[in-house]
Amino acid sequence: MLSYIAKNEKLLPFVNHFPTISKFQNQLTEKKNHTIDRGVLVKVLKEQNFNFPLTDASNSNIDLLQSEETFTVTTGHQLCLFTGPLYFIYKIISTINIAEQLKEKYPQNNFVPTFWIASEDHDFQEINHINLFGKKIVWDSKQTGAVGRMSLDGFESVLMELKEVLGETENAKKLVSLFKNAYLKHKNLADATRFLVNELFGKFGLVIIDGDDKKLKQQFVPIIKKDVLQNGFVTAIIQNSKSLANDYKAQAFVRDINFFKLTKGNRELIKGGIAEKEIEGNPENFSPNVLLRPLYQETILPNIAYVGGGAEVAYWMQLKTAFKQENIPFPILILRNSAMLIEDRQMQKFESLGFEINDLFSSTEELKKQYVLSNSKEDISLDIEKSELEKLYNKLLLKTNDKGLQASVKANHQKQLKSFEKLEQKLIRLEKQKHDIALNKIEKIKTQLFPNTTLQERYDNFIPFYLKHGDNFIEILKESFNPLDANFVVLSPKIK
Repeated sequence: MLSYIAKNEKLLPFVNHFPTISKFQNQLTEKKNHTIDRGVLVKVLKEQNFNFPLTDASNSNIDLLQSEETFTVTTGHQLCLFTGPLYFIYKIISTINIAEQLKEKYPQNNFVPTFWIASEDHDFQEINHINLFGKKIVWDSKQTGAVGRMSLDGFESVLMELKEVLGETENAKKLVSLFKNAYLKHKNLADATRFLVNELFGKFGLVIIDGDDKKLKQQFVPIIKKDVLQNGFVTAIIQNSKSLANDYKAQAFVRDINFFKLTKGNRELIKGGIAEKEIEGNPENFSPNVLLRPLYQETILPNIAYVGGGAEVAYWMQLKTAFKQENIPFPILILRNSAMLIEDRQMQKFESLGFEINDLFSSTEELKKQYVLSNSKEDISLDIEKSELEKLYNKLLLKTNDKGLQASVKANHQKQLKSFEKLEQKLIRLEKQKHDIALNKIEKIKTQLFPNTTLQERYDNFIPFYLKHGDNFIEILKESFNPLDANFVVLSPKIK
């Protein structure tokens, strides 16, 4: 990702264009020359959204997709419970913002922010919980297969547990009402997620599409047959992945057949034994894996950009050759915005300890050491002594040209250096005992901002922030994110 952000030329064979606003002109031309069945797309979107109270902005965007001058910017995600980790929200906001930037730059075109719900995914354990106020709220279900098709019978107990945690504030009541309407008034998880995401982002014109659809998959039949019957993609993707692996790690595993078979309660890898007529007659039973889902998406959408996290952008880069093989334009890949939300009081405490924003990303132990060294009445750092030691051993090296003796001097130097470092650690440990209160504050702040020792966006849900800031929370994120700026955002929302 660092190479991609830096637009390293080593990655040029694996992408179409780097994500700069001017490069979209070429992308628009390429996609305009790629035939998309817009009639089927609009018909399916209207069918899928028929029973949902869409905003005027979303309805208008669906209609605009009939026009050859309209393009999509897409992101997608699993159907995480209550939206799951924060980056679910960040992906969607990044997508909405890039669509708005493109409209400003290319006003003759229309750009529709699109959310692809991964309803066919079958990893229930990844999506059936949220972490909230140190508690894990879990939806226990014995159902298996594609998660989007799962029934929500018995979900009331999950909402009861959530309600007890949220309290009785005005914003808490809003959330409870939102979640009840989503999860208790819809027949399956895909519909519930569609409703929830529409309620949160519909005012920005977001359009939601579910690939688990027979009419859409009928357009994908030639690729399903090529992969399932002929193993027609394994060579192209493996070659591309091996080239990428010369400098980087390939993200996703390539299989001979990259489709699952969908049946009631199951999504199983296909290993052969499929007849051509079965694919032609029931394409809805064939579900692409992580490597062929991008080709499906780009076959049915007039898409020019995909917004994803680091792992997603990495596995897309394994697919450039497969796209070329099928004459499908490869979209511009955009790394979603990443952020840490820090409350004002947390920032004030952190700064009162003598730290700056960048210090947030140092380890807890490094911060403690830095604090002790800065606040000790005695100079306990041995940096000067270690520097003097290095000068001494450099002088000793000059006294001989014998390589064996020089190696002995260097080894002795390292041994002495380790002794100095051990002594310094002991001095710091003794000094730490005098600063227990401050060091505990450091640990508490780090634990809050890096829960479970990971990035906040990968662990925490949006609920605690919505409870404090209400609908304004989404707005402040939207104002703060620029998807063409890959810097990590540290945001201290001063919201009234």
